[in-house]
Order: sequence, then C-alpha cells, then structure tokens
Amino acid sequence: MSDPMRPPASPHRPEATPLRSDSRPRAALRTAVVWDVLQDALDRRVKATGRESLDVLDTGGGSGNFAVPVARLGHRVTVVDPSPNALFALERRAAEAGVADRVQGVQGDAHGLFDVVERGGYDAVLCHGVLEYVDDPAEGVRNVVAALRPDGVLSLLAAGLGGAVLARALAGHFKEARQALTDPAGRWGEGDPVPHRFTAGQLTDLVEGAGLRVGAVHGVRVFADLVPGVLVDTEPGALEALLKLEEAAAELPAFHSVATQLHVLGETRGADEA
Repeated sequence: MSDPMRPPASPHRPEATPLRSDSRPRAALRTAVVWDVLQDALDRRVKATGRESLDVLDTGGGSGNFAVPVARLGHRVTVVDPSPNALFALERRAAEAGVADRVQGVQGDAHGLFDVVERGGYDAVLCHGVLEYVDDPAEGVRNVVAALRPDGVLSLLAAGLGGAVLARALAGHFKEARQALTDPAGRWGEGDPVPHRFTAGQLTDLVEGAGLRVGAVHGVRVFADLVPGVLVDTEPGALEALLKLEEAAAELPAFHSVATQLHVLGETRGADEA
C-alpha cells in the first residue's frame, strides 16, 4: 500500500504521479490497489539496485493505463500488445503525458514474447489481464518470468473465479453461478467472454512453479463491481470511503475468494538478496 512517509521524488527524476494509475474517479476503484502495490515494488527495486530508472515490460499493456504512469515515475517502459489500435492510443497517450521518450510500443503477444523483446532484460514485468486468454497459463507465466533479470519482480493480475460466481448469483443467474464454480476454467457458459478464471491458490502455484517467490496477494474489486453505481456517484464521500474499504480488504485472504480480480506480486530469488 502507499506509504505517507515515502520521501519526496529525487530532483533527478520526474515528479511522481499520484498513487492512482487512472485519474478518473470510478476507474480508480479498479486500479488503486494494484497501483499502490506496483509503485511500492518499483520503489524497492530502485533502492535495491541504486538505479533511479528501471526497465519495465508491460505485456498486454494496451493503451498504457499502467505504462504511462510508470513512465511518469521516470522508468523506461516497453509495452507489448497484439492490437495496432491500442498501440496507437498508447503512443498518443504517452505524448500527451510528456513521456513519449520513455515508452515504446511493440506488436506481439505472450506466446511469441521473445520474438519482440529481450529475454532477461527487465527489472519488472507487468502481466495484467493476459493470463485469462492464453491457451497454457503455466507457459504464459514462465514466458513473462523469463523476461526478468535475476533481481526482478512480476506484477500478475488475472480474473478471479469467486467474483464471477458471486456476481452471477446476485444477478439471479444461479445455474450460471454453479457452472462457473464447477467448470475447470471457471466459465459460466458459452456466452462467457472470459476464457479462464483463477483462484488465489492457482495463481500463486503458477508463480511459484515459474521459480518466483510470492511477495503478496491482493483481492481487487472486492466490492466495487457489486455496489450500485448511483450510490457511489450521488452519496457524498461514498467513492473515497469505498476506495478505502477496497484497500483495507485487499490483503485479507478471506476476501480473495470473492474478488473480481486477483493480484500476485512475484519476486525472483535475486530480488530477495539485493
């Protein structure tokens, strides 16, 4: 989580972006927990390496929802995404934020990752919203881990099984909720747009199976997708209160089983020693 006692930004680095990767209030509910954990992890790598600027790889980074704020911290970010339209939007967004010189977009995907980027060349790798769509999640995690340097960190964000089950049940779709609960891929039916969902245990097993140590697990969007939007938008102070509730619940294992998304921070053995 964000540290109110964090020292001010170095005069040699750009001013740090606020602790939210997306300035839109409702969108902040979906990114705040991940952003706080990620920024803390990057700050620790800066301190451990003695380098103010890290090399960061964002797989499936799209239009730069995380890549641009990371670049605003002074880091160099390479975004790999299969969509030319997303990469065009990334280029425009980076230019508007004044970080075009620190953001590079390349077309590709997790399966052919090393056709477009260097193996073992990054201090941190972001794999957000990618694992759900790869044929072999274990291979996908091994691929992104292979892009890390010996003292690197992995930020893994994927769809949570429990959140989908709860959402279908609360919507009155009880058969679909049960289908998601019992389906090996966590899908609620043929019309489900998400090919694969995970439990916290499955994700941590994948990260450890790829040779990393699990540094932290957080539930993301535990309440945000369940609370009526009109309540958040019209009740004074509701948005900030909900955000604080999300942050408080994120680290508690009891809430991981009902989170819409799950975030796992993985660290290499070298990162432990740095």
